[in-house]
Amino acid sequence: MDIGSALSRQAGISEHELAELPSYRTSDAFDELDRQVIELAERLTATPADVPDELYGRLRQAIGEDALVELAAEIAWENYRARFNRAFDLQAQGYSEGGFCVLPARTPTP
Repeated sequence: MDIGSALSRQAGISEHELAELPSYRTSDAFDELDRQVIELAERLTATPADVPDELYGRLRQAIGEDALVELAAEIAWENYRARFNRAFDLQAQGYSEGGFCVLPARTPTP
């Protein structure tokens, strides 16, 4: 589960940015494109997934159609991986030992 934050740090994402994800809309850690990308990820992760055409339009204009398709595919893959891990209650494996790893709260099901 914590491999994502470990890989993010290797790719240059700072601990500050990881810590600021919950407040990405108002945080100075992110620029406008970052906010749009995070919003897309947030909306595609929700159930049901609901992404306004306006957000797709802004992202399409900013990064192009090919990059938008790739971005949506990566978000979908991470959602698959996260849901698979939750199905088997997989916990942190030590990749981010001492680091920061944002995990959603788990809601018990009946």
